[in-house]
Amino acid sequence: MGITDHLSAADVILDLEAANKGAVLQHLAAEAAGRLGRPQAEILDALQARERLGSTALGRGVALPHARLEGDPRPIALFTRLRRPVDFEARDEEPVDLVILVLWPEASPEGFLPALAETCRSLREPQVLRRLRSAQAPEDIVALLGGAADRRSPGSDEVTPQGAGKAPATRAGS
Repeated sequence: MGITDHLSAADVILDLEAANKGAVLQHLAAEAAGRLGRPQAEILDALQARERLGSTALGRGVALPHARLEGDPRPIALFTRLRRPVDFEARDEEPVDLVILVLWPEASPEGFLPALAETCRSLREPQVLRRLRSAQAPEDIVALLGGAADRRSPGSDEVTPQGAGKAPATRAGS
């Protein structure tokens, strides 16, 4: 099961206005909190803890903020295209305009790293990135990500984001 199994058109945000990385994470935490019925602060804390380990920017204008949440919430993915790129402390120093948030249950870690790797493989294709940047509808985004994942063979060009899976679990009420 990959990220596209957890992403629908309702999970796509196009042309988000955000001034910086913190604002992007805050907006995504609020969106995820509403979907999961968990406190926004808990999700934001988990994302910020992961970012302190190292930026989740993958390069070429893409970031993959991710965290594992305490308990057994359902996995969730959100795709966001920013109206204007923001600094995400990427190694290639390119500002980020495409963001995929992944939250996964700490109690069910299986599938987390393969899902992140599948997403990374999908986002390595330059033509997919171009199409994601010009897509007009959320359904187009979901189709592009699903199609890119389907075209890649499971073991080819495997990439795991730096520090993936190392984010500490958050404690409810922290």
